[in-house]
This record gives sequence, structure tokens and C-alpha cells, in this order.
Amino acid sequence: MSSQKKQNKYDEYLSHEEDFWSQDRKEGKKERKIFQKKDRSKYKKTDQKKVSIDPALLTFPQGRVLSITSEGILVQSDGRNYLCHIKGSLKKEQKKEKNLVTIGDFVRIDIIDDTEAQIVHVDTRYSTLTRADNLTRRKSHLIAANIDQVCIIVSAKDPTLKPTLVDRYIISAKKGNMKPIVIINKVDLIDDALEEEKNLFHLFVHDYSQLDFPLLLVSAKTKQGIEDIQQIMRGKTSVFSGQSGVGKSSLINAVLGTDLAVGDIVERTRKGAHTTTTASLFPLPHGGFCVDTPGVKSFGLYNIEPEDVSSFFPEILALQSECKFRGCTHTHEPGCAVLEAVEEETLSLLRYHSYVSLLERKETKEEWE
Repeated sequence: MSSQKKQNKYDEYLSHEEDFWSQDRKEGKKERKIFQKKDRSKYKKTDQKKVSIDPALLTFPQGRVLSITSEGILVQSDGRNYLCHIKGSLKKEQKKEKNLVTIGDFVRIDIIDDTEAQIVHVDTRYSTLTRADNLTRRKSHLIAANIDQVCIIVSAKDPTLKPTLVDRYIISAKKGNMKPIVIINKVDLIDDALEEEKNLFHLFVHDYSQLDFPLLLVSAKTKQGIEDIQQIMRGKTSVFSGQSGVGKSSLINAVLGTDLAVGDIVERTRKGAHTTTTASLFPLPHGGFCVDTPGVKSFGLYNIEPEDVSSFFPEILALQSECKFRGCTHTHEPGCAVLEAVEEETLSLLRYHSYVSLLERKETKEEWE
């Protein structure tokens, strides 16, 4: 297939992707110009001071963060729930995270009474799901911590499937020491989808089912695939995350038998309404936990160097040793094995588009942070 035919074939798909990210680019443009003028040496890892932990803090009772609301942080410790606030001295710690505490954190609490306590220490996390803070790009926004796997929820239609967003979640999951699982909801709607939506759906399923993590086809409405989700979550701590309106809360209701609020799709924009406004940690009937998170309309990656992008695409990494030039970006160089694989259709065009879009949107280091 010629390059021109390939381009025509995916014009509609690329148009959706551009619409999705254009607003995000506008929001960050002003901040990026400001940060490019600033000295960034103080943010280098080599300049950061090691923080020593006071052993006395570890003598306080340990609890786990269940939810964070405007009223406070709900922490469960020894079977009892406490509404907590963060101790002032802990707030003064210099960190690059926008939020000091997140869902799933193991914390030490100083109990005030039967219902209230204050968080005095956050224990070391073994995994984190993060994204770049939408406003500054210089800090990470913690979505959840101490999670085993990320269930990346997308929909077959309403809203439109966005492979680039999926790949951003996959990268964040792997970088944060978690297993990604892609779950396509609303597969019962695909027969009534537009032709381009059907083509994208089938191409996505074909390409992504060949990667090294599970891909599940489900429907919260018809209950198709619900048992598969229950099995894959058994004994694990899983976070449900994805674009607004894809049906995260509906799936959790189907999996757990709970009754979370479920929102409707906004007809005018065909984008999802934010049903879940705060993340919450739920226990699973057969062991493990589930985290439902608010939907997002953008998901910027945090603290990834442009030259390291290929390391998150194993199929590209496997080919780059065959490229003619060392340090090949796989975008325009002659003798590039990756470009040849794209032309020969042995490499997923969807995945390659995600790779290129990540490079093109990250022209400076500040935009990666």
C-alpha cells in the first residue's frame, strides 16, 4: 500500500486525534514559554537532597487512603475509618508532586479521636500512576499509588476510541511499575457505529492484541466479558482509569455489584460527562481492591526524555538496531528499519502514530515535565 493511500485511510482518525489534543496544547503554550527561560538546574536529580526518615514516625499506626474529598482524606486503619488532614510539617516537604497524598497510599497517622486523625508520614510507594500537571507541567499529578495493574478503559464508540491516549496510559503504567490492561467497553454499540469507527475498532483490536498485556472486549450493558474482568482483578489492586464517559463506573458496578453514579454522554460534544469526581478505593469480594478515578480529557506524560520514548514501544526498540544511523529517530532518516516496517505493514501504524505524536509534541525538555 502506498504512503498516500495509507494517509487517506487514516485521515479521519488523525483528525479525531488532533481535535482531542489541540485544546491541551493551547493550555500549556504560555506556561512552556515561561519555563523555557528559567534555569532548570535546581530540578536535576543530582541536586536533590536525600530525605532521611525519622524512625519515630514509623511507630505511628499505619493506614491506607481510601478517598480524598473536600472534607478531608479518608484513611482506614485497623478496621476503623478516620477523616484526616495532613500535618503542617509534612506539607513543607519539597516534592515534585502536585499532591502529597493520593488514593492507595500507605500512611502513618496520629489519632486524635475515634473519627479524626492527622497524616504524619507517607510510606514508600512501590508503584504510582501519574500524569503531568495540566497547568505547570513541572510537577506530577499522582492519580493512585501502590497499585498492581491499570485497567485502561476505552469505548468502542461514544466517545471515540483514541489509541494515542491508550498508549500514554500504557507508558505511564509501565513507568510506574504497574501492569497495563486495556479494556474496550461498549462493544455492543460497534454494529451501529460509523464505518470509520468500525475500521478503527477492528484495527485497534488486531494491533493491540499482539502486545504483551491483556486486551478485553466487554459491555457493561450486556455483561459481556464481566467475568473476564473479575478474574483478572482477583487478588490484585487495580485502578480503573481513562477518558470521561467510557463507562468506568458502569463497569465497576457490573464487576462489584455496587451502585456508583453513572453519567450520560453529552450529546452535543459526544464526550463523556464527569461522573466520578473523586477517586475511591473499593474492596473486592474475592480479595484485592479496585480504584475508580475521575475521567480525564488530557493525559500528559511526566518526566520522560524524548530520546527514551522508543523504550516504551518494544516493537520499535527491537528494530532500531537495524537502522542505518545510530540515534535514528525513526521519523525521516534514510535506511530506517522502523519506517521500512511501517511501509511493509509489519509494524502497527496506530502504534507508530502514537510514537511520532509523542516526539512531535515534546520539542523541549520542559514540555516533557
